[in-house]
Amino acid sequence: MNTITIGILGGGQLARMLAYAAFRLGMNVCIYERVPNSPASQVTPYSFVGEWFDKSALKPFADCASVITLENEFIAPHVLEYLESLGKPVFPTSQTIALVQDKFVQKATLRRNHLPVADFAEIFSIDEAEHFGQKHGYPFLLKSRTGGYDGYGNRTIHTSADIPKALSALGFPSRTIMAEAFVRFEKELATIVARRRDKTVKVYPIVETLQETHICKIVKAPAEIGAETEHAARNLAQLAIESIDGVGVFGVEMFVTADGRILINELAPRPHNSGHYTIDACLTSQFENHIRAILNYPLGDVSMLAPAAVMVNVLGKTHRPVSLDSLPLALSLPSVKVHLYGKAESRIGRKMGHITAIGNSIEDCLKRALDAESALTI
Repeated sequence: MNTITIGILGGGQLARMLAYAAFRLGMNVCIYERVPNSPASQVTPYSFVGEWFDKSALKPFADCASVITLENEFIAPHVLEYLESLGKPVFPTSQTIALVQDKFVQKATLRRNHLPVADFAEIFSIDEAEHFGQKHGYPFLLKSRTGGYDGYGNRTIHTSADIPKALSALGFPSRTIMAEAFVRFEKELATIVARRRDKTVKVYPIVETLQETHICKIVKAPAEIGAETEHAARNLAQLAIESIDGVGVFGVEMFVTADGRILINELAPRPHNSGHYTIDACLTSQFENHIRAILNYPLGDVSMLAPAAVMVNVLGKTHRPVSLDSLPLALSLPSVKVHLYGKAESRIGRKMGHITAIGNSIEDCLKRALDAESALTI
């Protein structure tokens, strides 16, 4: 038997869920992570540990893999270039990651392709940040161009007096910084775009996301928006991924403004938190379609199995070793699916798992999912 082995750079929960999808299709998985006992390494015997550009560890990892993908966008393009130089197919490619990893380059790429984004600028000094505020108004955002996620790496600037402290907190001048105009949005939308090597595309339903302290807390599928907005958002998401020649699945986050405009917020070159509901609520999950896309296999149907679904993130509520003592209570609640990620330590705000409810209405699904989330104290 000629077994396919999916090599995944990164060993967190996204890699773990990618592994589950690969196993269902009869494939093997090998994991490369900087630390041992990662959530994904717990589910496969093929685990490699090393720094991102440790060639002595990367080479045997590459030898193990039929095709290589990643679960986060923080791996430098030159690491992917090295793996590509070994003759391994890598998706997303080093070129795609180079267009996405740096948020300034990402926004510039989208604008160059005539896709709508908030006003933005590179920032090299306090004076330039002050000038941005004078030009675009307060509040505005200062962002680390690389490495930020779940609100880490962002600071909201309300007055010019906030700028020096914010720049220092973001690591300036050793870290590169950009400014972005504040968007007064009515809804935050997201979707998952699956794109094969041959450029075949499927776009998942448009969902609404709700944040808690800059971390996605709730996903409502489908978003309660008009048909025109839904069509525009789907088209915009597809064009965004085509603009970076993406292969795999990608998260596309968007804003809907009060006047009905849709702006792209950020792209994620991997499975995305806003798509976790697809495991239980769609014919083909985002994770399975990622595997299909990077292998150039036919993409699966992305239709929902029920009229509504809600996903609620299970976020850490304390700093302590993980305890599953409360899990039976959550599992006793009707019609919910509980997914925990196998992390050993809980931290306040850390993504520990998620809960999905599917049904006939968003309101009913939301109540059931929130009840189950409240029962979990891991």
